[in-house]
Amino acid sequence: MTTIDADLRELYLDLMKRTLTGALMEDNDSILGGVRTQGSPSRKKQAANAVGSLAQKYGFEISYKKPYDPALRETGSDWPSRSESMIGLKRMQNIQDSIAAIIEDDVPGDFIETGVWRGGACIFMRANLRAWGDTKRTVWLADSFQGLPAPNVKDFPADQGDTFYLQTGLSVGEAAVRHNFERYNLLDDQVKFLVGWFKDTLPTAPAEQYALIRLDGDLYESTIQALDALYPKLSSGGFCIIDDYGTLPDQAGRAVHDYRKQHGITEEIIDIDGNGAYWRKS
Repeated sequence: MTTIDADLRELYLDLMKRTLTGALMEDNDSILGGVRTQGSPSRKKQAANAVGSLAQKYGFEISYKKPYDPALRETGSDWPSRSESMIGLKRMQNIQDSIAAIIEDDVPGDFIETGVWRGGACIFMRANLRAWGDTKRTVWLADSFQGLPAPNVKDFPADQGDTFYLQTGLSVGEAAVRHNFERYNLLDDQVKFLVGWFKDTLPTAPAEQYALIRLDGDLYESTIQALDALYPKLSSGGFCIIDDYGTLPDQAGRAVHDYRKQHGITEEIIDIDGNGAYWRKS
């Protein structure tokens, strides 16, 4: 591969990162009836959501401009209204760096994300495969495509009090995610969907081997179920990325520590941005 090829790949992936996260257009509008107000327990946001939703029925959008903070977008600490991803630039870069190492070291296996929202991280995975000319791997999207499950406190007490299942802004249908892939000309046979709750879909997921597993299920239940089903299939040299490791230490973070302790996993957990973390399987 020539220097020009490498430069073009870097330019393409940098543009994709900035577009998918909303950094390129500095997307920081707060839309009434949008993801920041849907299903919120705040009475103020509930009122804003009602007004915004009514306006949308008549083809109008009510929004207000908020100052764009590049530092917050770096770490995914804000919530862009229109973008395909909320994970921020540093966690996007982590995906890019992981895939580059996988390609260069010829680590076998597909890629999977559990909990995809609008599909942004998986779109970026597919873009990386396109940029590297990899035609053999598949990007798997595992999601209920109807939001998060209500907490199962009996079996997973760490999730007690969780209200993510009430936030309808986290619920994005499969058709909408497919359309997002189409908009970037990246929906093809190397993209496959696992539709349903993790406990039902992941244990029988058809991929035999993974080079990258990215878990973004927020809850203890979702995280431990994904680890139980997917980590045994992760190749040596593959990457395990936990999006909510630092954001939700008592749920996703605790599930990680419990699983690692149970299975004697000692590889160093590396912080990405104070929110996400990862380790590379030895």
